[in-house]
Amino acid sequence: MNLRLNALRAKMAEMNLDAIYVNSAENHLYMSGVDNPDGHLVITKEKAYVFADFRYIEAARADAREGFEVCLPGKPTLNEVVRDCNIKNFGYEDRRMTCSSLAGLKKTLDGMGVEFCPIGGIFTEIRSIKTPDEVASVEAAQRIAEGAFAHILKVINYNMTETEVAAELEYYMKKNGSEKPSFDTIAVSGTASARPHGVPRPVKLEKGFLTMDYGAVVNGYHSDMTRTIVIGKADEEITRLYNTVLAAQCAAIDAITEGAKNADMDKIARDLIDNAGYKGYFGHSLGHGVGLEIHEQPGVSGGMGDTTLKAGQIITVEPGIYIEGKYGCRIEDMVLITPGGKRNLTNCPKELIEI
Repeated sequence: MNLRLNALRAKMAEMNLDAIYVNSAENHLYMSGVDNPDGHLVITKEKAYVFADFRYIEAARADAREGFEVCLPGKPTLNEVVRDCNIKNFGYEDRRMTCSSLAGLKKTLDGMGVEFCPIGGIFTEIRSIKTPDEVASVEAAQRIAEGAFAHILKVINYNMTETEVAAELEYYMKKNGSEKPSFDTIAVSGTASARPHGVPRPVKLEKGFLTMDYGAVVNGYHSDMTRTIVIGKADEEITRLYNTVLAAQCAAIDAITEGAKNADMDKIARDLIDNAGYKGYFGHSLGHGVGLEIHEQPGVSGGMGDTTLKAGQIITVEPGIYIEGKYGCRIEDMVLITPGGKRNLTNCPKELIEI
């Protein structure tokens, strides 16, 4: 039994869809088990097709989950599938498909009486609740990222550049089982640490904060962590700022539980930072979901209204303080929501470290 197909078909029934055309790489992998960025799926009420060209056909036949028929393009044709499965209401990934791709799909099926229906967030909703296997993959990626942090603390020196720090983290992760970096690694020091998504520079590490935000990928699943250390000696203000961020993060993690409001978690961390005298210096949301993509549902921000945390979701908790032209600090863990509670998936030191 393919539980993912069952869940999707239940959503299709709610939307009165006869089939869904899947073109995004992440949803292709999630549904079929086949990692093919150039392929597509057609999932009907009773059948499911993986269309893979010659480059991917052998892998598709080996990896496709139960319930999927693997086909070369044109064998059968999309028109034949639409005709044989009596597809009239055809869902498409409006959040992922380009206008030109949709136009091409419509042209292919012109004259067949098909109505194209945007599916919105069907996949993001299903994917937000992780299975034990998905959690295990995220945890495996996180263990690799944690190893990279321990490694960088051993090799870092004042003559290294930010780009070298980023490269060293990524090299370690690749050598130890990561398929690729979760995203472009952030390693920014000194005044550049005030940029939450700063780009590593080919300059020697500046004194003050060094923020490293990075992750590994295992079985397509991402990890995400941030650790900030100090290059040189931490003065009183650096220490106070760091401890404020850490206290905000710990307070939010302590409050996280199934059924808690996402917005309330953000408010807990934000209020603590504001009340410490840093109001206006925490400019992004508290966190986001993590899985096959580095940013998934659910969001953890003040704008989430009455949305509540659900068991099986994995979220980041990453408050920060950024003072333009001076420095910035962020600390990030990943937390799994469990029935009636939570479990921190990140097992990495958070005390202030001076190099």
